[in-house]
Order: sequence, then C-alpha cells, then structure tokens
Amino acid sequence: MIPTQRDYSLIGRDAKTAVESGLAAAEWYRCDIPRKRLKELMQREDGPAIRDTALWFAGLAGCALAGSLLWGTWWCLPFFVLYGILYGTASDSRWHECGHGTAFRTRWLNDVVYSIACFMIMREPTIWRWSHTRHHTDTIIVGRDPEIAAMRPPAMLRLLSNIFAIASTWAAVKAVFRHAAGRLSEEEKTFVPEMEWPRVFMTSRIWLAIHAAVIALALVLQSWLPVMFVGPLPTMYGGWLMLYFGLTQHAGLAENVLDHRLNSRTIYMNPFFRFVYWNMNYHVEHHMFPMVPYHALPELHRAMQADTPRPYASTIEAYREIIPALLRQMKDPEFFVRRTLPSSARPYRPDLHGEVVTADDPRARFAGQHP
Repeated sequence: MIPTQRDYSLIGRDAKTAVESGLAAAEWYRCDIPRKRLKELMQREDGPAIRDTALWFAGLAGCALAGSLLWGTWWCLPFFVLYGILYGTASDSRWHECGHGTAFRTRWLNDVVYSIACFMIMREPTIWRWSHTRHHTDTIIVGRDPEIAAMRPPAMLRLLSNIFAIASTWAAVKAVFRHAAGRLSEEEKTFVPEMEWPRVFMTSRIWLAIHAAVIALALVLQSWLPVMFVGPLPTMYGGWLMLYFGLTQHAGLAENVLDHRLNSRTIYMNPFFRFVYWNMNYHVEHHMFPMVPYHALPELHRAMQADTPRPYASTIEAYREIIPALLRQMKDPEFFVRRTLPSSARPYRPDLHGEVVTADDPRARFAGQHP
C-alpha cells in the first residue's frame, strides 16, 4: 500500500486532520519539576544577555573594521567568515530568544535586539513572532507547524541550497515585497491576527528603504563593502552554520506526537557554538519549558535528565543519525528515528505516539533509535 502524501501546508488536508484528531493546540507532556525549582529557573536577568550582546556587537564591529582595512587581500577572508557567522547565524538565536521575551528582563531590550536580529536574519518580526508561537503550540504537527525544516520526503535540493541560505533568503525577499504591497499569503493569515497586518506592511516598507539605501551607498562608493556588511548578502554567506545547527533540532524525528522528548534533540556543544547558538542545543528543554531563559537551560537540562533521552555527545554524533534518516525518508517517508527513553522516564499518550521503547527494553537496539 502506497502511503498518503503528507500535506504540510497550513490550509490543506492535514491541517484539517490535525484539528479533528485533537493534535492541534493539544496538551503536551512536561517533565515533573518542583514548582519552586521551575520558578527559580524562569527568573529573567539582564546581566547575561547584556554581556553576550555586547560581545556579539563587539565581534561584529571588530570583524567589520578588520575586513574593511584588509579589503582587496586574502587576509580579509577569515574576518568576513566570522562576521558572516555573527551576522547570519548568531542573529538566528538572538531573534529567537528575544522573541520569547526571555533573553533580557527588561522588555524594551528584548524588543530592540529582536528587531535588529530579525533584520539581519531576514525574518520579519511580526510574521515570525506569530509563526514561532504556532511552532511551539504545534511542534512538528503536520499541517499546523509553519517551521518544519525537513519534511517527508525531504526536499534535499532546497536543504542543500540553504547551506548559503539561498532558498530561505529568496523566499524572505519575495515576502518582504509582497508585504510592502499590502498582501499576506493565505497561510500567513492563519496565524497572524488581522490587527497585526498593518505592522507587517509598515515594517516591510522600512526594510525595503534600508536595503535601497545600502545599495545606493554601494553604488556611490563603487564598492561592494556596504552590501557585504548589511542586507541579504551577509545573511547568505554567514547562514551555513545556522543550517548546521537548525537541522539538529527536529530533522528525522517523529511527527504528530505530543512529547518533545520524541520530536526534539538535546546536543552537547562546545563553548563557541553555545555562544553563537545561545544554548538552543538544549532543545528538548527549551520546547518543554520555553519561558526558561537561555542562560538557565543547562540547569534545566540537569533537572530533567532522568526523564529524557540521552543527549547527543556532539553535532557530529547527531548528524550520524540525521543524514541516514533523511536519505532513507526520501524512499520511505514513513520512517523516522524513534528516541529511546531512559528506564526512569514516564511514558505519555502511547495512543498517539505508537509504541515507545525505553532503554531497558531489549528491542531498543533494533528499533532504529538513538542508543
């Protein structure tokens, strides 16, 4: 029997099925953490984010200065590589955390950094605030989640093109022009409240004006430098690490389950990666408790560890699982990686998840699961 093709659009068959089956806006599994301890972990602070943001901006400024002074020689290359990472990848985690309102305790600091990072990563602030709200409400629910990066079967050419953010940036540019013309797509209308539409249109027009000014400056100076520093170009040449991080979050894992332990990955990373990614490598923890600030996620991880699958030791270990899974899904869209829960973990909704294998089950090593 040939499996039914999945419909990932937000206005299609699977969107209706998700609502009818109770998967949309459903109750998710949460690890049992004492209320007092969770309240402590949810405390917001300005200090860590001010420190990390100052380092981020200093890194951008330093690389921009060195790249400018060495422009025209090969010595500028490492500075532009690092500038691209800070511009096109670190901005991804900054818009994300500030969008949750948890990076800083002070609201206007979250809003300012969020707006700057959104511009850098080419993600319109109002659209993506509501898109990401839906992503957390219906994580990897087919027909409901607008942020599923690796669908089944995977669109490998699109994924590969996003090594340099080609497909995502082209889609973003088209969306900015569409919004500047006063139009939202039908899918966007399903998660952006109508009262927010004027804000979307105004922001896109401001963005176009900024991009036009940067291009005009490049033409006046007869130099590529302005567009190397601001706009889609640094988003693209610096976006490769964002894709490398982003695919580890959910790619190859279960769809249509209500347990983040089964559809998200936690991965240990080195200090530089964690600075760029702002601890989003603790992704099971973040999805289960999204109001815990990024700087407290390592502590949250320790509090949840007995109830969650074993973390991946590195991104390399994660990709040893992800790449074969995506290749197999090209031929068999029904395949997915089944995460192994520790014997100390509590099960949740097996009627929706199918059979969940735990670490003490002798079948675990035959289930295509991460050991």
